[in-house]
Amino acid sequence: MGSLLSQLGLECGRKEVKEEERHLRANDREFNLSYEYADNAIKTSKYNIFTFLPLNLFEQFQRLANAYFLFLLCLQLIPEISSLSWFTTVVPLVLVLSMTMAKDGSDDINRHRCDRQVNNRKVEADLLLLSSSEPLNLIYIETAELDGCVSVAFIIFLTVVQSLNFSCPCVGEVRCEPPNNRLDKFTGTLTLKGEMYSLDNERVLLRGCTLRNTQWCFGLVVFGGPDTKLMQNCGKTTLKRTSIDRLMNVLVLSIFGFLAVMCLILAVGNGIWEYQEGSKFAAFLPKQEGVNAPFSAFLTFWSYVIILNTVVPISLYVSVEIIRLGNSFYIDWDRKMYYPKSDTPAEARTTTLNEELGQIKYIFSDKTGTLTQNIMTFNKCSINGKSYGEAWQKVDFSWNNLADPKFCFHDHSLVEVVREGNPEVQAFFRLLALCHTVMPEEKKEGELYYQAQSPDEGALVTAARNFGFVFRSRTPESITVVEMGELVTYELLAVLDFNNVRKRMSVIVRSPEGKLTLYCKGADTIIFERLNPSCSKLKEVTTEHLNEYAGDGLRTLALAYKDIDPKYMEEWKLRHHEASTAMDEREEKLDALYEEIEKGLLLLGSTAVEDKLQDGVPQTIEQLSKADIKIWVLTGDKQETAENIGYSCNMLREEMTEVFIVSANTAEEVRKELQSGLFCLLKTETVADEPVDGEYAMVINGHSLVRTRTLKDMEMELLRTACMCQTVICCRVTPLQKAQVVELVKKYKQAITLAIGDGANDVSMIKAAHIGVGISGQEGMQAVLSSDFSFAQFRYLQRLLLVHGRWSYLRMCKFLRYFFYKNFTFTFVHFWYGFFCGFSAQTVYDEWFITLYNLVYTALPVLALSLFDQDVNDRWSFQYPKLYAPGQLNQYFSKRAFVYTVLHSGYSSLVLFFIPWAAMYDTVRDDGKDIVDYQSFALLAQTCLLIAVSIQLGLDTHYWTSVNQFFLWGSLCVYFAVIFTMYSNGMFLIFTSSFPFIGTARNSLNQPNVWLTMLLTSILCVLPVVAYRFLRILLWPTVNDKVRYKVRQDKVLPPAPRRVQARRASTRRSGYAFSHAQGYGDLVTSGRFLRWTPKSRPALFSQTDSPLAQTQPQFYRTINEGGEPPLSP
Repeated sequence: MGSLLSQLGLECGRKEVKEEERHLRANDREFNLSYEYADNAIKTSKYNIFTFLPLNLFEQFQRLANAYFLFLLCLQLIPEISSLSWFTTVVPLVLVLSMTMAKDGSDDINRHRCDRQVNNRKVEADLLLLSSSEPLNLIYIETAELDGCVSVAFIIFLTVVQSLNFSCPCVGEVRCEPPNNRLDKFTGTLTLKGEMYSLDNERVLLRGCTLRNTQWCFGLVVFGGPDTKLMQNCGKTTLKRTSIDRLMNVLVLSIFGFLAVMCLILAVGNGIWEYQEGSKFAAFLPKQEGVNAPFSAFLTFWSYVIILNTVVPISLYVSVEIIRLGNSFYIDWDRKMYYPKSDTPAEARTTTLNEELGQIKYIFSDKTGTLTQNIMTFNKCSINGKSYGEAWQKVDFSWNNLADPKFCFHDHSLVEVVREGNPEVQAFFRLLALCHTVMPEEKKEGELYYQAQSPDEGALVTAARNFGFVFRSRTPESITVVEMGELVTYELLAVLDFNNVRKRMSVIVRSPEGKLTLYCKGADTIIFERLNPSCSKLKEVTTEHLNEYAGDGLRTLALAYKDIDPKYMEEWKLRHHEASTAMDEREEKLDALYEEIEKGLLLLGSTAVEDKLQDGVPQTIEQLSKADIKIWVLTGDKQETAENIGYSCNMLREEMTEVFIVSANTAEEVRKELQSGLFCLLKTETVADEPVDGEYAMVINGHSLVRTRTLKDMEMELLRTACMCQTVICCRVTPLQKAQVVELVKKYKQAITLAIGDGANDVSMIKAAHIGVGISGQEGMQAVLSSDFSFAQFRYLQRLLLVHGRWSYLRMCKFLRYFFYKNFTFTFVHFWYGFFCGFSAQTVYDEWFITLYNLVYTALPVLALSLFDQDVNDRWSFQYPKLYAPGQLNQYFSKRAFVYTVLHSGYSSLVLFFIPWAAMYDTVRDDGKDIVDYQSFALLAQTCLLIAVSIQLGLDTHYWTSVNQFFLWGSLCVYFAVIFTMYSNGMFLIFTSSFPFIGTARNSLNQPNVWLTMLLTSILCVLPVVAYRFLRILLWPTVNDKVRYKVRQDKVLPPAPRRVQARRASTRRSGYAFSHAQGYGDLVTSGRFLRWTPKSRPALFSQTDSPLAQTQPQFYRTINEGGEPPLSP
């Protein structure tokens, strides 16, 4: 029975038992099966052939609109209530359900195919690696499916298991953590022959990895099927909804209430009418027995619920999804956001947030790799109190046969000191050659390449290589370095890995002479706290050099070392082994041991690595600032470095009124600094965006941010001060603090936020913001995989927001306003007609017109408007960034705009009902025959309605294309073709009951007064709109009106943007940046020799394919400084 339910996909009643610890034995099947762990089959599909129809319908009817129309269909099956045929509701409902069902079915078929492909693989689980075909206890893997990184990595296995016979039963017992979604963490122990060994993430081959350059491997399955870390990460992500989505939900509920009020009014009218029957008038036909006035009113209420159901648009959600999908394609297809160097196009990874891009108020940006290129170059260094790299003469490294020919340094005195054998200088470069996670690769004899997880480490190891300390190879137990031509092998005893809290890494090595040394590199503040007191003078000089380097925008790092007593080392290693095999609080115990041994360090010096800004960053930030978008930079750099980068990319400017610095260490000091800044800005009790005189910026460090989170009132003070500044720079912040800053603004501000970054440390920030943008750079693809939109360069952000975002918002707002207008106008005519038909729940229009109005006659024209319309082209959007402001203020669609739309619809419905009613009252044809029948009036009313809403659509269209013209005129032609066909004699003879309007179109549309009525209603519907728009543009023109007037005046594209030279701040500023990423310390014990050569991809687009690239190649890098439009047309 259970298997049958499993095959049918009905396992909802299965009770999950929480697993606390997992026990496994190699080659002991009975022991492993006793725990009933999940098998290796996975299932990501939602349906099968039996459950598709019921489950999909169940999901769709969870939508309020679909459930509402199902309820209406049930009401229409009651003859006493319904005055409409069943198909008026069935046809739209079935069409909407079928379109959604087709999409869901197609997606699920693809999921079934993926499941079959994955489940048919021979090995696809989380494995504890035991052996492989490769030497040095490792295998080569590619983790692109896990983290998007296409570089080759490796997994190492314990040396102790290398010589085991795996055909013997019960090789060993594994105890490990329960299944979880932490890709970067694995905690467990292997018990073998009475000895316990530590297991971590460097020993486990995760599902989703691809073997490279490895013929075979053996492993013990730790997690299978749904328990694997990859599948644990495939859970439902947080659904992001736009502000328009939230507003639409409120409006739809309001519409339901409004519908109930209209139905109640008409029901009360029917009750009064029925009550007066017999006294005020007499009915021609006798009343049914048992039907009194209250009961008739009750039935009438539900009858009008059916008739007026069009006020709730069933096709609204489907149309919105189509519009969003189309606007997403525009982003994917935009060649102006394509980066040819890396063959990376822009990508809309979600289709539900396009219009939100046109409402961004706050941008939270990472610095390294986002604003900068993340291509590091060793530029300067300080060794034993002396600074090197200030000269202009390029160093000749021809004396070093193993030097990297691409490396460049400008101070020959450093080479001389190295070659003279200065011990401090040699110790400096020896540290760079030993303390890292880089792996070497020698493709050809003498051609040495480094594979680094961090660009900073690659730059530092390359510098050591060129100055005579060449890192050549490593095994899990040793590191080999060529020191000034002499091959030296160091025994690797321990690696003290980097993480965001430690902000440093260390290695402990034994030299061939038996000397034990700890080498450490990290943040200057972290290293300086652990220095021996004898280094105080050297520390002062090095601090000065660090500040000078940061003044040039360089990323700095402090280096130190320490000699270790052998006896202490033996005792420390025992405690280290005990901590590394602990199942509980392993990381905390290891951190305590690391803290103990990394004390009393001796300072060697510091390094300075250059990371240049990306092309177009200053211009992009300037454009976004002109669009009134506030930019916050959240970086792990030191305060001085963050300030310098701020000046370099025009976020901070010398002409600013003031730049507030918040860098206190206590909560009370932070409060005083915030209050001082707030006093300079404006005293206020709210969190709104108050206008301030002048331009202000704020720089705050991570320590101060921690203090502000201790008290809620301090959070509010921080937010008040920061939100009145044009630019905010948060320095020395952790990934968690980045997300907390974003959440703080989201919590207290009614504004849309965007976060942009390129690394794994930006993922939390990207997920926290309303919109997440990932940049595919040098730090893998983790940020891209977590983002909503992605591209290769920061400069493309301005096009994403100022062009695609603004257009998407404008189109969606126009669509919603017009959609509600045409539906309310359609419905209100029924409402007015109720007062003239005795509240008898009769319809004004033909039933087929009611059915086809939203599906055929008005569907395609409004979709064309929503997909192609634009107020001005992209060049003018860049020329006048202030065009972006209406989206930030929700000016195009809000509750007020909705009320105006309803009032406009009410006026139009009055014209569209009473003008045809008056025109048809006691009217005769040219031949003297009567024309005042119901069918003729219905035809005239529905024709006037369709023409009026079509004209309104034309007034709302700013950008006409052939598609717009075809859909608009084609819909009108289809309407007339349909009515002449359905009202013909032939259709009446075939379907007598379904087409009762025989000859109505032929007899009515040949009368001049009918056409004059259509003309009059059209003029009266359009005249107030035209008059209002004329007066508004004349008396209260918006920025959009001014720009469009200027466009019409010029009749040509604006001049090509001129190149703006990025200005360097004249004042000197200092800074610091740390270069590592967490989790790579165990790489140094791997012994990895890369042999895999990545295949190059063909270019997706040619640079010569783009007309813009041919005519204006500088467009990507520069944006013209657009002035304000003229104050009045």
